[in-house]
Amino acid sequence: MPFGEAAFDVVLSCIGVMFAPHHQQAADELVRVCRPGGTLGLLSWTPEGFIGQLFATMKPFAPPPPPGASPAPLWGRADHVRALLGERVTDLVARQQRLRVDRFADGAEFRDFMKARYGPTLAVYRALAGDPDRTEALDAALAALADGALHDGVMEWEYLLVTARRV
Repeated sequence: MPFGEAAFDVVLSCIGVMFAPHHQQAADELVRVCRPGGTLGLLSWTPEGFIGQLFATMKPFAPPPPPGASPAPLWGRADHVRALLGERVTDLVARQQRLRVDRFADGAEFRDFMKARYGPTLAVYRALAGDPDRTEALDAALAALADGALHDGVMEWEYLLVTARRV
């Protein structure tokens, strides 16, 4: 990151750093720019939650990740984040929570929304350009995933919230 050592009192990532392909390097930078005694706050989708399942559904359709890349949803596991931050932080608290989403009437509406607006989904569809059979298969898979997660018009998206203090 283009910031000096210990430049910030608070370093926060809300569904952001999880998309850095090299997790340890990203974690090192988060800690580096946080002042001693400062706070780190990280919010990431869990692998087991709905958005983690979205990533798993898209994986067979996605281009291969860069060499050495780690899967984004690993940031949603407390043990992974603890290992990344290590002894450089204290008072680490990790809580799984759920976001209630009542925006989508059915799986097709969810799919169309994500297909038009969500970066990871956009990237997978872009990689499928020119392959109508695989595009159709992904369309069906995403709609089915969301239909299975909708209960009385509501989905719950699980995330991990981690806070810690830099030593």
